[in-house]
Formats: sequence, C-alpha cells, structure tokens
Amino acid sequence: MKQSLQLKLGQQLTMTPQLQQAIRLLQLSTLDLQQEIQEALESNPLLEVAEEEAEQQRDASANEDSGASSDGPLQSLEQAAEGDSDWENNAPDMALPEDLPVDIQWDDLLPSASAPPPPPDETRDSDFEARNASSESLREQLLWQLNLTRLSDTDRLIAMAIIDATDDNGRLILELEDLHQSLSAELDIDPDEVVAVLHRLQQFEPAGVCTRDLQECLLVQLRQLPAETPWLEQARVVLSRHITQLGNGDYSQILRRTRLKEDELREVMALIQSLDPNPGQSAAEDSVEYVVPDVFVSKKNGRWLVELNPDIAPRLRINSDYASLIKRADSSADNTFLRDNLQEARWFLKSLHSRNETLMKVASKIVVHQRNFLEYGEEAMKPLVLHDIAEAVEMHESTISRVTTQKYMHTPRGIFELKYFFSSHVATTSGGECSSTAIRALIKKLVAAENPRKPLSDNKIAQLLEDQGIKVARRTIAKYRDTLMIPPSNERKRLV
Repeated sequence: MKQSLQLKLGQQLTMTPQLQQAIRLLQLSTLDLQQEIQEALESNPLLEVAEEEAEQQRDASANEDSGASSDGPLQSLEQAAEGDSDWENNAPDMALPEDLPVDIQWDDLLPSASAPPPPPDETRDSDFEARNASSESLREQLLWQLNLTRLSDTDRLIAMAIIDATDDNGRLILELEDLHQSLSAELDIDPDEVVAVLHRLQQFEPAGVCTRDLQECLLVQLRQLPAETPWLEQARVVLSRHITQLGNGDYSQILRRTRLKEDELREVMALIQSLDPNPGQSAAEDSVEYVVPDVFVSKKNGRWLVELNPDIAPRLRINSDYASLIKRADSSADNTFLRDNLQEARWFLKSLHSRNETLMKVASKIVVHQRNFLEYGEEAMKPLVLHDIAEAVEMHESTISRVTTQKYMHTPRGIFELKYFFSSHVATTSGGECSSTAIRALIKKLVAAENPRKPLSDNKIAQLLEDQGIKVARRTIAKYRDTLMIPPSNERKRLV
C-alpha cells in the first residue's frame, strides 16, 4: 500500500474546559451550587465574596465617574488587570422588548451571581430551632420513659427486649413467644411476665406503641382516652368485634350487628378515624428538608414578574488587590499562578452568569406558556414538552433538561420543580389538546365531589371526561389515579 499525505477539511465539536464547567454548573442543584462556590472560594485566591460596604463604595464611585462603565464588577476588574475588553465584546445582548407578558429582573444576571444579601439582622438566628433541632428516634423516646419507670432488673431487661423488637411505626415485629424463648436462655421468666411488661410499655407515649397489630394499637389508644369521651364504648365494640367488616367497608353489616343508627355509626367512625394507626411515625419524624427555590414568580400590577432567588449564591467578584499585582511580561511562578487563577476566576464567573441567564430564560418562557396555570390552577395547565422551550430559547433539549432538573420555582400556588410544568398532551374531541396534568386535576376534582356511598368507577370517570370533550381510556384513568394515590372505587366507599 502506497503511503501519501492528504489534506481534509471538516468540522468537529470540542468540549473545552470552559464549556464543560458551564454545563456542570448548569445541572447542579441549589445546594450543590453553593458547595461548588465554596470550594472555588477556598481554592482560588482571586475570587472573593463582595461585602456590602465594598459594594456600596463601588456603586458610589461609579456614580461619581460619569464616564465609567456600568457593565458590572467583572469587566472593571479585568480591565484593571490586563486592559482588555473581551468580556464587554462577548457579553450577551440584554436588550428586551418594551412590551412583555412577563417581567424579568435581568439585574439578577450580573456576574455577581445574585442580588445583594439581606441585612445581617434579618438573617441572624432565623429559624434557629429548625437548623439546630435534632430528631429523636422512637427507641430513644421509649428508653427515656423506661428510665423514669420503676421496674425490677428482670422486668427492665424484658422491656428493653420489647423496645428493640418495636419498629419505627410502633409495632412489634416479633411474637411474644419468640421473645420469651430468646429471654428464657438468660432469665427464668414466665410468658405472663412478658405480657405484663408489654402492657406496662403500652402506657408509654405516644399512645399505641409496642402493640402487636392494628386492632390492639387502636384499642390501646381508646383505653387512654377519658372515660367521658362520647361514643367511646361503641368504638371499642366496633374495633374489638367488627374490625374485619370495618376494613372491608361493610357498614350495613356493622349497623345490623351493633344495632346502631346510621348517624350514631357516623359519630363512632369519626372517633375511630381520629386515632393514629402508626403512632411511631409521629413520634420520631425525620428531619425536615426544605426546598430552596431558584426562581420567584409573583404578580405585580397585573404582570407576572420572574426573578432569581437572591439567596442561592453569594455575590462574587475578583480580588482587585491580587489582580493589580499581575504583570504582563513577568513569567515568574508567582505571576503565572496569579494569571492562571485570574483566568479560572473569569471562567467561573462567566459560567455562573451563563447559568443564571439560561435559568432565567427557561423560567420566563415557562411562565409565559403556563400563565393560565398561575391564574386558574392545575386544570388550566397546557401541554408542554422540552422541545417547545428549546425552540423558544434556541437551545438544545438536553440543555433544557439540565436546567429543569432539581430547579424549583416559587409561585403563588406553591413551590414546583421546573419539570412539573412539562406534561404530555391528550387530544380533545374539538381538535384541541389537554395536558395530562390537567386531566389528573380533573380526576382529583371528580373524586373529591363524588358521593361516598357510590364512588365513581374508572369507567364512569372516563365517561364524565368524555362529556367534557376529553377522551381518555379507562386504563389511563387507572394509571393517573394511582399516581394521585387515590384508591379504587371499592376502597373509597364510605358511610358518610
């Protein structure tokens, strides 16, 4: 084979380190972004957090100098360090049309990554209990109450074995016979002693712990209610003798056997439903994890305003003192170190700016598309897919997917993940489209308004939706009902 040299012309997409960093920051959640910023501040001496006083001084000096540029702290620092204006030439166009259906706070897109932080007196000691509270497990609560109870050494060992055999719901996971056999190897005890200690532990808080089944759990809670509680004795009879019919919803059988009237049984059911079937969960709740919204949406003067959360990231800038030490012609190790860190700081700030800009663009387009949802609720949700937003902001669908993952929007109707506003569509009989979110909202509304005596079946719900011009199959109704955690019609049947 003859060897030869050939010249070819082609195109190739290369993932530069700057692009990789921008993509990585784009897909980070709020908490991960804060951690990334903290690591960048610790590793790069050219990056610093802009203090409030420094920001005020910089704004005052900018107002005094009428010819000074107002493009942000990054440009002024770069010009002071190297005298170039690449940032200004490559900055995205911030010009907006005068008439927009959605207002946008574009000041949030400054390279500082966020708006000025609130005054220290507003954030100091805020929600101190939530940040410093330690969750106590059910076992720790039971052991604490056991230490305050006067028991013999043998009974204390039995009680600790019972507590160890209690799950997080407050239910025993072992039979008393198994507990007795495991303790008989070390202690000379009778099965009645285990039962006696168990009854002593069932008096602990929360009411209903250390019980063997649901029936015993509810009866223990009834036993701890005051004797003058209305319908207490009738509730004990229903739970002790007719719990099977109660679970099956066979209220006619309960009415016939207890000889109660319908109104009386309704009162008894209200008392039973006030009991907690899993008392351990309320006693040992997990620590609450709050969602930090990335975008705030509010309505002001008849227009929807979209703005970034000013608390998701601190204000960042380049340290002017270190940047002024950089010399162009100096190739020493210190100067090279400062120059490299200055370039990394520029890339990092530019990536943060790009992240905020992309997030703002996507959020504003979502608000424009889903204005009916913000105005009227879930039933007015429009069909929306990633491709629609990608075309509107002229980006790839993968970029939109990264932006909408683990990013949250605070609206007057609650906090939602950006992906919540995307849903598939179902064709209507009139030739239009209806989103799956709106269909789920309609199903939830129909179930809430149904007659508890005759709950709607999936076929009936499909017929009612078809009457409204939405043709959905029965299996689709069942799938949406499962996602809404709505039980089937036979389990929804109630006496009232």
